[in-house]
Amino acid sequence: MATKDVEDLVKELKRATLGEVEDAIPLLTKISATDPKTYEEVDLAEPLHNFLSSTTSGCDGLRAQVTKCIADVAKTSSQRKRFTCRSTIGILLQFIGDANRHDKIPLVTQSCRALGNICYLNDDARNIIIDLHGDEVLVKLLDVHVDEEQFIKVRCGVLSNFILGGEEYAKKVMALGMLEKLEVIACEAVAKTPLAEDLLANTLPPLSILTENVSDLKFSHQLNGTLIRILAASTNPDLAEMCLELLHYQAEYDDVKVHLARDGLCETIYRLLEKYKTLASSSSDARALMKSACDLIVLILTGDESMNYLYGTPFLASMEAWLDAEDVDLVTTGVLALGNFARTDSHCIDMVKSNVMQKLLGILAKNNGTGDDVNLQHALLSTLRNLVIPKVNKTAVIEAGLVAIVLPMLEIHTSWVVFKLLGTLRMTVDGQEKLALELLANERLLKQLVAWSNHTDHAGVTGESLRLMAWLIKHAYALQQHDAPARADHTSLAHFVHTDGTVEAMVRMLTSQHLVMQNESLIALSILLIVFGGNQSVTAPRVDIEGHLVAANVGGRLGELIATRADTMTKEIVENLQSVIGLLRKSDVLHKHLAQHNIDELIKSIPIIVEYCTL
Repeated sequence: MATKDVEDLVKELKRATLGEVEDAIPLLTKISATDPKTYEEVDLAEPLHNFLSSTTSGCDGLRAQVTKCIADVAKTSSQRKRFTCRSTIGILLQFIGDANRHDKIPLVTQSCRALGNICYLNDDARNIIIDLHGDEVLVKLLDVHVDEEQFIKVRCGVLSNFILGGEEYAKKVMALGMLEKLEVIACEAVAKTPLAEDLLANTLPPLSILTENVSDLKFSHQLNGTLIRILAASTNPDLAEMCLELLHYQAEYDDVKVHLARDGLCETIYRLLEKYKTLASSSSDARALMKSACDLIVLILTGDESMNYLYGTPFLASMEAWLDAEDVDLVTTGVLALGNFARTDSHCIDMVKSNVMQKLLGILAKNNGTGDDVNLQHALLSTLRNLVIPKVNKTAVIEAGLVAIVLPMLEIHTSWVVFKLLGTLRMTVDGQEKLALELLANERLLKQLVAWSNHTDHAGVTGESLRLMAWLIKHAYALQQHDAPARADHTSLAHFVHTDGTVEAMVRMLTSQHLVMQNESLIALSILLIVFGGNQSVTAPRVDIEGHLVAANVGGRLGELIATRADTMTKEIVENLQSVIGLLRKSDVLHKHLAQHNIDELIKSIPIIVEYCTL
């Protein structure tokens, strides 16, 4: 529409406000049917407001046409601002206040549209609504029992646009009982046969907005149960998506997790996914919905009480059955579910005794390459890590071939998979002397650990690499601590020392941010010094431990450790530190190296040592 045509139309509209109002209907219809951007530069607020204020109560048809026109025009930001005034908003609220009168519903519907568009992204309009107590008027709309689809849609639309303003506005309507009223509507809708899906499709969005804008918002047990019933009964994917989203929010709370578990949410999701799983192969939307549902199962199982409850139900067998599923997302969910069940020793022991552990290893053996699904790999390693924590499980899992299956995964460089791989190996070697010795001699493993220990993009990978090296030494040579007699064969440990970067990594670990890693480093270094320091056996591999430690600047690292951590050192760390320094002093070369870094003076600054000396 040309600029002149727009100007002429506005002039006609203004003239119509002075004459017969019925003459304006064609003009209003024409404006509503035109792209609202056409009127960006003209002020339609004044003539349209004049129509609203001049019409009598018997002109509801014209009023509805005017409010419809306002709703259509106010879709643009500039027009919203022009309609943002107490007089116009006050009249619209007055019309909306008649919602309990059935004959007024067409006018109320268009007034809701108009006010909803005006207050969209418009805090000024929202504040005027509050000043006029319009929030009370809007919330009362939820008490109106009308089946007209457009009214139901715009009723929740205007409320949604109002509370989209943030927590201040959301809390206003919460105080007026909006959440409870939405709960009543949802409960009534789910009780109808057939399910009132249109009503629910317009009732659930405001719940989502409230959840996003009000911190720590918990639904009632009844409302959560209603959402589960909707999820079970509806065939509408949009409704399912909204229910899952709302239940995700609620499942963030541990006390809610157990209620959802007891109310059968996980079983409901399992049945739905079994019913519709084939759709995920042909639809990206269905795949996204499946993943959301799977994530919710896993989230509920992260709660201790909910996990323990579900362990005693048939749902456990359902998750075990998914290990044989063809869909990778279902397999991954089954693995993650079992990993969450494996958070108690008794559950872990049960899974190793049953066929579950063998199934998990079988799946990993087929998915341990660089081209396999990283989510599945991460899930499998997480679960297997939990299973090997109980001491009674370690031998069985090792004999079942865990290490041989996971070592090919050294080729994988996805950080979060590597992190779980390292953690799994570390838990596996705990107390397993024979395995630790074997891995100390595995050059491929050691070189990769050194490389990962220098990984700067993922602190977890760096830390786990260092810890695994320290644990290999600790558990292969546990008896070598405290000057115990050395073992006859030191080939594995010599291989470790001769691998480039290993000793430097253990020395670098001294200045880790974590106390536990500092202590593990001290233990590993003390073992190296006991085995290879002083007079070595004639038959033992020759190891220049002095040269390695000086090259790694062990004195500088010890000095940094003492200077930065003296005040926070535990008794155990201080004792191990003194032990390492004592072993270092047995070598003239290392003693001189320590002196260059003023270690004798620095160690006197450790508060615990000073305290012991002054007793």
